[in-house]
Amino acid sequence: MALIRFFKPTLRRKDMDAVLQTMVDEKIGPGERRKDFLRLFCQYVNAKDGSCLRSYIDALEIALSSFSLEKGSKLGVSVLSPAIYRVVAERLGLEIVMMDIDPLTGCISMDAVKKSMEDGVNTFLIHEPVCQLPHGLEGIKELGVNVIEDITESIGSSFGESKAGCIGSVIVCGLEEDGIISTGGGAIVVSPDNEKAEVIKALAKATSPYTELADMNAALGIIQLINLPDLIKRRSEIFRMYQQALMKTNNKLFGEKNIDFKSNGFVFPVVVNGRPDEIIEFAQKYNVSCKRSFTKSIGIRYADRIDLFPGAVDALSRGLSFPLYPFLQPKDIESIVKVIGHLPG
Repeated sequence: MALIRFFKPTLRRKDMDAVLQTMVDEKIGPGERRKDFLRLFCQYVNAKDGSCLRSYIDALEIALSSFSLEKGSKLGVSVLSPAIYRVVAERLGLEIVMMDIDPLTGCISMDAVKKSMEDGVNTFLIHEPVCQLPHGLEGIKELGVNVIEDITESIGSSFGESKAGCIGSVIVCGLEEDGIISTGGGAIVVSPDNEKAEVIKALAKATSPYTELADMNAALGIIQLINLPDLIKRRSEIFRMYQQALMKTNNKLFGEKNIDFKSNGFVFPVVVNGRPDEIIEFAQKYNVSCKRSFTKSIGIRYADRIDLFPGAVDALSRGLSFPLYPFLQPKDIESIVKVIGHLPG
């Protein structure tokens, strides 16, 4: 039998009608559907306006450029952030400052922010990994710093009144194939502030239409945004099944464990006690995909540096993720639950 796929886009055959209609309309480049997608996304995250772009890198670059940072400015990021952050920072002449995480949230903490400010960091690109939220950072903008919130992996998660997208002056969301929302590639960058939104639009316009998201892709995004509440509900149901199975073992869930936290079910992230490679091999014996959670993170080379990043070392060295998406078949969910419930360690 084949391994259960790790990711699968949440697209149904009937959803493709929106793409087909775009082709029938003979307008597949940037157009009205892109505008509709942007409007719906802004409504979802309570933003004013922004831009839909063809790449995640474009979105990150525009987000950072919207603050008119001088070359050499320090950019604070979590050690678990994707390595692509460094590429974008280097393009703009910024200095990356890696920060430890709070193991309870999987994100940087307010204490870490205040400490880094003493070292000259005034801009923060906040990565919210594998469905986590940085609750406790709600007052960060009051510190007078620049805040970009990357909700690519957290959109749809909530903790009480806090939800993905509620703390950023600028909000970025990738739209790649493995995302909660996928347009087959691309990203979106928006702001809850009218003035900042205008800056974002002006920066995007400078390379228009070559960097704008095409209508064919936007059509996919519209369908997924409309269906997102139901998709998140299904993901959350599967997440709880996995969580109950994990409680039978000595391994632990990565990040937030509070009952009031509502995961978007991006993946099911765990920190294992055993050797990750052996556990991956164990899962594959039962046709279950399992991957290291942070091999592509900016700080993976520091997986053994407990002296530098004590909060993140366990996640970097022993973090694993299991498949979680709405289109998992019942038999596949059963197999994954069994594997999680019998994890060694």
